[in-house]
Amino acid sequence: MTEHPTLSWEAMQDGSVFYRRHQLYSIPGKLPGDLQDFIIAGCRYGGPIALMRDTSKLVALGRAAPTFSKAQIQVYSPAGEGLLLLSWDQAKIVRFGWTGDERLVVLNEEGVYRVYDLQGEYEQHSLGSDAGETGIVDARIHESGLVALTGSLTFLEVRDWTGAKPLTLANPGLAQPPQSWTVIPPDQTISRHVEVLLSVDATIYSVDNLESVDQRLSRGPFVHMAPSPNGKSLALLTFSGLLWVVSTDFQRSLAEFDTAGVAGAEGEVLQVEWCGNDAVLVTWSHLAVLVGPFGDTLQYFYSGSTFAVTEPDGVRVIGPDTCDFIQKVPASSVSVFRPGSTSPSAILFDAWENFSRRSPKADESIRSIRPDLAAAVDECIDAAAREWEPYWQRRLLNAAKFGRSFLDLYDPSDFVHVGQALKVLNAVRFYEIGIPLSYAQYTQLSPSHLISRLLARNLHLLALRISSYLSLPPDAVLKHWACAKILRSKPTASGAGKGAEVLDGGEDALCRVIVDKFEKLGGGGVSYADIAKRAWEVGRAALATKLLDHETKASDQVPLLLSMQEDKLALAKAVESGDTDLVYHVLLHLQKRLSLGSFFRLIEEGGPRLALASRLLQVYAREQNRDMLRDFYYSDDRRVESAVLCLEDAANSTDQAAKIAAVKAAQKFFSEDKDRSFEAKVTDESVRLLTLQQQLEKEADGKIAFFGLSVNETIRTCLVNGMAKRADKIKSDFKVPDRRFWYVKLHALTEVRDFEGLELFARSKRSPIGYEAFVKHLVEKGHPKEAASFVPRCDAPKRADLYVLCGDWRAAAKECKDRGDKAKLECVLSASDLLLAEDSPLTMPHFHRQLRKSCPNTLIARELEQTAASMK
Repeated sequence: MTEHPTLSWEAMQDGSVFYRRHQLYSIPGKLPGDLQDFIIAGCRYGGPIALMRDTSKLVALGRAAPTFSKAQIQVYSPAGEGLLLLSWDQAKIVRFGWTGDERLVVLNEEGVYRVYDLQGEYEQHSLGSDAGETGIVDARIHESGLVALTGSLTFLEVRDWTGAKPLTLANPGLAQPPQSWTVIPPDQTISRHVEVLLSVDATIYSVDNLESVDQRLSRGPFVHMAPSPNGKSLALLTFSGLLWVVSTDFQRSLAEFDTAGVAGAEGEVLQVEWCGNDAVLVTWSHLAVLVGPFGDTLQYFYSGSTFAVTEPDGVRVIGPDTCDFIQKVPASSVSVFRPGSTSPSAILFDAWENFSRRSPKADESIRSIRPDLAAAVDECIDAAAREWEPYWQRRLLNAAKFGRSFLDLYDPSDFVHVGQALKVLNAVRFYEIGIPLSYAQYTQLSPSHLISRLLARNLHLLALRISSYLSLPPDAVLKHWACAKILRSKPTASGAGKGAEVLDGGEDALCRVIVDKFEKLGGGGVSYADIAKRAWEVGRAALATKLLDHETKASDQVPLLLSMQEDKLALAKAVESGDTDLVYHVLLHLQKRLSLGSFFRLIEEGGPRLALASRLLQVYAREQNRDMLRDFYYSDDRRVESAVLCLEDAANSTDQAAKIAAVKAAQKFFSEDKDRSFEAKVTDESVRLLTLQQQLEKEADGKIAFFGLSVNETIRTCLVNGMAKRADKIKSDFKVPDRRFWYVKLHALTEVRDFEGLELFARSKRSPIGYEAFVKHLVEKGHPKEAASFVPRCDAPKRADLYVLCGDWRAAAKECKDRGDKAKLECVLSASDLLLAEDSPLTMPHFHRQLRKSCPNTLIARELEQTAASMK
């Protein structure tokens, strides 16, 4: 029968507080040699310990000597099972310690540190070149970072374990290394920044990232310094052996104890560690003394050297034969099990025992605590959670279940939660697993954190069962299992490696095993891309590609495919996703990494499947990189697109030579396409015109702008500037039709008011556009008098109307009279009458409407009437 819990209790503070030492594991002969000969680092929350032989101490040759003949670090579980052996081939190790997620950090004197997982894989980072030059003297490693003391006696802080640049803390102005020092992690300080405490001479300096403060103490120097788990108290051991506990702000002295008077203590103090936040454990070679807040002590003897690890609710002591957990007995356990206890929970437990023995006292006990029965049930449940032995856990939960049956209304969620938690904790406390978590530590962490610790040990089946039992998603477990499966089945040069699995079918079989397992266990939230990335990192690109085929998110597929240099597949997946941003990401990545020829060939060989990528590349290049677009068209033999691009460049160019060159290039591309002969001819003429315009500007010393004008405008500019011969030559060279040339020359001579030249031009030969165009254009430009001189050359039936258009009413009347056209004259006369009226509704013919004239006065009107009358 399991012994009663109170047999391991020892009283302090006049029997009001109890402490207990529970043996977690029996480990005789499992650890190498005397722990005093090793440098040891322990991981909190029931984590492993790491040991390295202390080279400053002499060790007798024996069984353990060959194992530690060179720089090695061995990692053991609290149950004494070997987890990892690390061989160190770098510079001398200064310090090693544990992170919050059970990774081992090893720092050497050159400022290089590695972060190892429990499988021996590591990430390497550096504290910087300055730290490498000055060297690292010492360091303190906490769960979320480290603080290193450099050779120049300054402090560097590293936050997290991502390899970020270290921060330099305030300079305390040390002349020599401190006698001892410690750090308070950021999550335990008010400022949320790491705080370093240094023992310098008789005082302590408090250093953070802003300042260094002298606390002005006089009891130093201190050889040991240890902050409590909550960061509110500090245990100091003076050189004379005085243990002094103060608040971390040094405003209150909490306790004092002289360790020099401890009976049986031999040699120097090895460790000063906290037991929760209430007591301090001081260890010697074979002795551990627990010092309470009022100077009370408890002594624990061991057969050899020990190593203590502070826990949030106690202290773990690893000796040569046992691994113990010393803690303050929880209040609920004291209430239930304390001899003579009359608390409702103790009565409830006694009632359940009577009920188990079929004693009628059970009913009497229940009736006596009926008002406090619910509180008693809760306390039994809590006491069950705090117990280590499954036997007493079951008894306390049965007592709670018994009491609950007498309650009409009671929420059983706490009962269920504690039952589940205890089942999980008992499983991981088993010596083969070796994670001795207490219930308080379990609730302070989380079930998911516990699962991640199991995965770090490759305990996938247990992690999966716990996840299923606690209704947690199995994604994290399946992902880690798949990555481990890939590593274990990795073939070596001579076949399967040591401990590796051999699968028939190679990569296809392994991919099928992983996919089937995910589908069977519901790993829908697992990203195949993460697993494929791991496969690629270990050199299994084919497996990575097959796994990526099962990834549903293109945004996860494509980046890894790019990293694997599966360029065509990455681009195809991006196009299939329909995400233009993702396509652009792939295109720009490939453009930077590949040569242009390879880049274009990749897109061209994709055919219709990569048509979207081709179009998007053209859109991007047209706006951002026209040279690349030009090269793309050239490589794809797109002559028309290349020619159009050259014409666009010519249109946007301000340099004459560049513009001509661009048009020439366009003409060349058009000429190479037999279906584009018209475009080739047009661009050829454009080149000739631009060249001619460039020559004209040189002849005019740049005073007249010709470049870029059309043929018509070029002729007009020549005529306006008195270069008639040049205009005729252009007409001849570019085969300008006579009608167009006459219109251009008419407009140009009118513009410069060269009416004599216009007259000579009109007489030079018969006008191909007639002379009515002369009359109308001159009237339009405000020259009716000059226009009238061209009316006689027009067709006779139109002259009267043209004279009216020019405002020459008498000539119009004379023309009508000479022709004997009385009807036309009456029309002219009625028009003049109506035009004289202010509100005339008369609508002139279209050519009259262009320039509406009225009879200048009534005198002319009477003359017109007389002319009309004479024709009667």
